Amino acid sequence: MFDGQTVLITGAASGFGALAARRFAEQGARLALSDIVLAPLEALAEELRGQGAEVLTDRLDVTREADWAAHVARVVETFGTLDVAINNAGMGHDLAPLHTISVEAFDACMAVNARGVFLGMKHQLPVMRQAGRGVILNVASAAGLVGAGQLSAYAAAKHAVVGLTRSAADENAKKGVRINALCPSFSATPLFDDMADQVGARTGISREDAYERIAARVPMGRVSQPEEVVPAMLFLCARENSFMTGQAVAVDGGLSAV
Repeated sequence: MFDGQTVLITGAASGFGALAARRFAEQGARLALSDIVLAPLEALAEELRGQGAEVLTDRLDVTREADWAAHVARVVETFGTLDVAINNAGMGHDLAPLHTISVEAFDACMAVNARGVFLGMKHQLPVMRQAGRGVILNVASAAGLVGAGQLSAYAAAKHAVVGLTRSAADENAKKGVRINALCPSFSATPLFDDMADQVGARTGISREDAYERIAARVPMGRVSQPEEVVPAMLFLCARENSFMTGQAVAVDGGLSAV
């Protein structure tokens, strides 16, 4: 499905990003993988190269425009094209009521989750507009569609991602560039493990019990596995899915429906 296409994925060292890299590689994509930490990223790249994939890796701080400019330039120099960009890098914050969250924690969350997506699209779009085609997928969250108590800074950033997505989609629809957002809810990733550990520490329960307590908020009664979320990434990025743009697609077990 993605034979010969260049797919850029940020936050690729773990979670959704790492699994997406594996799935796109299986579909014949050439990969431009980045993360703030290099060791697990390079291990993943070596695994994929061993399976025959072409893989470029970069350390990328998504909050720094200079990093983005250099990364996109290197991708185009190496592969000649940028067909798909998945802005997946993100971070959470400690569970806390809004009035107790520090300005520093708020700014950090906005910088990675919202500014990072803005800067990514700022440098991805000129390449795609010049080519007359391309797909951008911004990983938001169900917290970008509904309120999220104890996670207000995270929710604010993810709402910003949805707003950026819809605005950029409107601007670029006639330029051949599709832009959508993916909005997963609780999923068994390192980010969610950290949340469950916080719940456990506060209540004196195990991570497994914290999983169950959080899952009780989801209409389907469980958290997702990344394997249930990443297929939506491939669908949203496929050229065959050629008439969808400006959408915030929830893969959330029904959380945003109630």
